[in-house]
Amino acid sequence: MSRLIKNLFLSTLSKEIKIFLTAFLLILSVGYFTGLAFVAQTDSTSTKGIAENYQGNENDPNATVLKFEKSSREMLTIIHTHVLSIGFIFFLLGLLIWQTQAPIWLKAVLTIEPFVSILLTFGGLLGVWLGSLFWTYVVALSGVLMTLAYVLGVAVVCYEIWWCK
Repeated sequence: MSRLIKNLFLSTLSKEIKIFLTAFLLILSVGYFTGLAFVAQTDSTSTKGIAENYQGNENDPNATVLKFEKSSREMLTIIHTHVLSIGFIFFLLGLLIWQTQAPIWLKAVLTIEPFVSILLTFGGLLGVWLGSLFWTYVVALSGVLMTLAYVLGVAVVCYEIWWCK
């Protein structure tokens, strides 16, 4: 069985399976980038916005949108749902990446880095919520790296499906 999986490359699949996998990646990407659009809409694309989104800004007289500090229950819900769902996204994408002919080092980076970024991003959000603004930089950087890994991973898989022989 392991020998069969080891020799199964996405480029060797039938056209119908390739279309199925492409549709899956398209829907996965719509979901992923909709989540990023939500992050942008909450002004969480800057370190100040990240801090305000979790610590609140009710003491800022110049705030245009009033935000309250997240409760411990809200933080647990955010961390729980995001770590599980994003972890599952990268697990499924990783399975596809490992069935490409890309170099081993690239496969390793694209499949391991997102899990590190998930821990840093959502652990960092906990750090921000607890009052450490240092973690806003970690959250921002790990979020960018996670997104780069996602985009490159999807690109590698699509390249393998449609252009490799």
